[in-house]
Amino acid sequence: MISPINILDKLIKQRDNAISSEDLLASFKQILNEVDVQRNSTLSTLNSANVDVINHFNVDVINSNNIFHISQIKKICADYRLRFLDSVYFKEPYPEEAITKIYEIELEHNTKLANFKIVAPFEAFKLKKADDPLLFAPMGNGYYYLIHKWGTDLHPLRKLKYWSFKNIDNLLVAITLLSVLFTWLTYPFFFKQNPSFGYLLMLCMFYFKGIAGMFFIFFGGTGKNFSEYAWQSQYDKIH
Repeated sequence: MISPINILDKLIKQRDNAISSEDLLASFKQILNEVDVQRNSTLSTLNSANVDVINHFNVDVINSNNIFHISQIKKICADYRLRFLDSVYFKEPYPEEAITKIYEIELEHNTKLANFKIVAPFEAFKLKKADDPLLFAPMGNGYYYLIHKWGTDLHPLRKLKYWSFKNIDNLLVAITLLSVLFTWLTYPFFFKQNPSFGYLLMLCMFYFKGIAGMFFIFFGGTGKNFSEYAWQSQYDKIH
C-alpha cells in the first residue's frame, strides 16, 4: 500500500540535504545580529548631532519623485506651521519601515547616509527652551532626498487654521477681516439710525486696535514666532 506523502517531511529532508539544522540556525542568528548592528548604527546616526555632510546618491537608480528643493520645503512648512530640523531633535520613535528604508537606500546607492532632516509639527520635536513626519537626507545645492513618510496625514484644515500665523501680512489681513465682521454684526447696538461711513470706520478701527492688542498680548506673550521665521528654529520661542 502506498503511504501518503508528508510534504513537511520532504521539505525538512530537502533542507537537511543542503545544510544541517544547526548550521542553518547559526546562519540565521548571524543574519539577525548583522541586522541588529545595522539598525543600531542607523538609529545612532538619527539620534546624534548631525554634521554638515552631503550625501552621495547614484544618479542611475535615484527616484526623481523623491527630490525636493529647500524652497519647496520652506513653503510647505510656512503654510502648515511645520518645522524642518535635524533628526536629533525628533522625540517620537522611528518606525521599523523608516530604518529599513534607510538601509535599502544605502545598499542601492552604495553609500552611508547621514545628516538626516525631518519635517513635522513642532510638537514632535524636542525644542530648546529660549527662556507628527517626513525624513530627508541632503543632496547638496539646497536639494533633499525623501527617505520615508510615516504617521497620519495632516488635518485638511490645518493650513487654514495657521494661515494668519504664517507672516505679519496674513495676520493684518485676518485682523482686518475680523474687525469688519464685528463691525457689521454689532453696529446696530451702537447706532440707532443708519450710521455714516465715518462712524462705521471709527468703530472698525476700534475693533482693529482691540483685536490686535489682545493678539500681541497673548501670542506675543508666549514668545511664539511667525511660521515663515520659525520653520527652521530649534527653539520653541523667539530667540
